[in-house]
Amino acid sequence: MTEKFTGSFTQQDPIPEAGIDAALAVLRHGRLHRYNTTPGELSETALLEQEFAAYVGAPYCLAVASGGYAMATALRAVGVKPGENVLTNAFTLAPVPGSIASVGAVPVFVGVTEGLTIDLDDLEGKLDQARILMLSHMRGHLCDMDRLMAMCDAAGVTVIEDCAHTMGAAWNGVPSGRSGAVGCYSTQTYKHVNSGEGGFLVSDDAEIMARAIMLSGSYMLFESHLAAPPIEVFADIKYDTPNISGRMDNLRAAILRPQLADLATQCARWNERYFALEKGLRDTPGLAIVERPEQETIVGSSIQFLLLDWSADNVNDVLARCAARGVDLKWFGAPEPVAFTSRYDSWRFAPSTPMEASDRVLASIVDMRVPLTFSLEDCALIARIIRAEVSAVYQANAGA
Repeated sequence: MTEKFTGSFTQQDPIPEAGIDAALAVLRHGRLHRYNTTPGELSETALLEQEFAAYVGAPYCLAVASGGYAMATALRAVGVKPGENVLTNAFTLAPVPGSIASVGAVPVFVGVTEGLTIDLDDLEGKLDQARILMLSHMRGHLCDMDRLMAMCDAAGVTVIEDCAHTMGAAWNGVPSGRSGAVGCYSTQTYKHVNSGEGGFLVSDDAEIMARAIMLSGSYMLFESHLAAPPIEVFADIKYDTPNISGRMDNLRAAILRPQLADLATQCARWNERYFALEKGLRDTPGLAIVERPEQETIVGSSIQFLLLDWSADNVNDVLARCAARGVDLKWFGAPEPVAFTSRYDSWRFAPSTPMEASDRVLASIVDMRVPLTFSLEDCALIARIIRAEVSAVYQANAGA
């Protein structure tokens, strides 16, 4: 009998009971706005910022409405101007170049390696084109952050890290988001903590964070923040920084705090599932595993593999055959954007030129979510299905 998977690739774990209870408490008192507190009360949002700052080892943290808002705010806070170039990954999701375009800047795309990280050799040749790098740790893959930061520091390029897929990950023990000037995170439903939408910025730089807080719409109430710079840092900034409101509210913060407290356990659960899938896929004919460096501490909330140099028809055949057996795979090689699988040449608001080596990699990337609602048995079954269908298509076309 042909095996089929009958689970959902979009069903997340439920919000923990502690988060539900905390959310109900906020709903009952009605003070959802982060600055709407009673005398002596600490808002859920301020407490969450303090806790997330401690989690990643940052002095300053700001909770905001989305990961995309976090990135755009970081760009504004470091002084990016309209028309200015900003370096970023060719392999990322649309909100990353979108954040650059939203401040009137121009994305300059940097290539991708077969390890699905930014091509550091290509980056080295482009560092003279911009003073800011928006580095996307796309799908949880961390590049050699030691080499990247050495290159950028030497060139005077400020790094902003997009950590939407790497909350809980690290390079050589340094948490993702703590190498650059600003780390940006997402709490959207398919990320590592779930508030529907939401995000964070963290930084060691007091002026950058003070500007971010003012940009988020603090209404001069920055003194109520628990993970903010000293009050004197705001002395001049408060007069020349516009309010571009994008605060997180207390309801979402209440939902997130118990999830953050349990994040290490959840990351371990994702990695169990990731490595079960990887084990089942390894040595499949025609399929290349994306090898993870030993310096990288991963959070395996999605998995990718490469079908290098396969024709589009054969890749689509694999996707269709897996879909017929209940396995939902996404492909970054389609000529038109499908769901979230757009790529640098899809974003016509940003100029680009073809990058042959990167285009070869992009055309090979197959992507799959790994929700925690999967059991380890589910992961083994999914791997068997993918292995069987990739092998069947590969063998049917061998030598063709």
